[in-house]
Amino acid sequence: MTYPIDPLASSPTRRDALLAGVAFASTLALPTFATAASSSTTFEGPMTMATVTTKDGTEIFYKDWGPKDVQPIMFHHGWPLSSDDWDVQMMFFLANGFRVVAHDRRGHGRSAQVSEGHDMDHYAADAFAVVETLDLRNAVHIGHSTGGGEVARYVAKYGEPSGRVAKAVLVSAVPPLMLKTESNPEGTPMEVFDGFRNGTAGNRAQFFLDVANGPFYGFNRDGAKVYPGVIQNWWRQGMMGSAKAHYDGIKAFSETDQTADLQAITVPTLVLHGDDDQVVPIADAALKSVKLLKNGTLKVYKGYPHGMLTTHADVINPDLLAFIRS
Repeated sequence: MTYPIDPLASSPTRRDALLAGVAFASTLALPTFATAASSSTTFEGPMTMATVTTKDGTEIFYKDWGPKDVQPIMFHHGWPLSSDDWDVQMMFFLANGFRVVAHDRRGHGRSAQVSEGHDMDHYAADAFAVVETLDLRNAVHIGHSTGGGEVARYVAKYGEPSGRVAKAVLVSAVPPLMLKTESNPEGTPMEVFDGFRNGTAGNRAQFFLDVANGPFYGFNRDGAKVYPGVIQNWWRQGMMGSAKAHYDGIKAFSETDQTADLQAITVPTLVLHGDDDQVVPIADAALKSVKLLKNGTLKVYKGYPHGMLTTHADVINPDLLAFIRS
């Protein structure tokens, strides 16, 4: 079902949109690399949790549903969420005959709350650990937001070199670079990300409620129908994770220049973005990414928010399916 939001709302500037989303946090005060491993482990107890242990000893939780002899789709979630954010997509593609896999990024969800390694290199290496353990081949990798950055780094560094990836999808994704710099003047000022850091460190519980209730799903737009369950689910996922991982992850998603990753990718790559994305505005993200990809296709959704995979799953899911089957 599509949740109605105002499609005529004017697109915000990058600075104003993100400052609006985090301004409330600005007054809050704030006082190495692992490669993939093929081993896996389980926890004994009332429930069995599937995990992969990376070479630096980090346990990564994953879900693996469906037949093992069909094409796999692997989902990479955004900040500060977990694999649960992909439940609607996983059920949709499972019903359409695919094997679906999703993992919780290190420090997020049910994965280990380690102190270090919250950067794109580790994120990609951890994803490869899951891929190798499950022996995923001819896989489609779909990433949302920070997960889109993870997909870009994974495909460029591991997926294509290992011959295990068929296609990629970047949804509302952070590449090529979010931060405003001399070479990226259209980017977001550092003060915006400092607001994210202050909110995460100072009062994470309230900050997460405000982000979910406001810019993430476009619930702050005039005429938007707000769904409390969606907000609560976002908050639940965020609060399951580590505050340290979330804090460090802000640098990862905002300051990692992934120009070279995008240029290295040769597999067919679909770039999807809403033109009313208040978290990762389209002008400095998808519109640039598609120009860097050798085999990229861009689709823009008028009036759709950052969290459009949830608010407009009835539109996005069939588009994803059409691309995968094409």
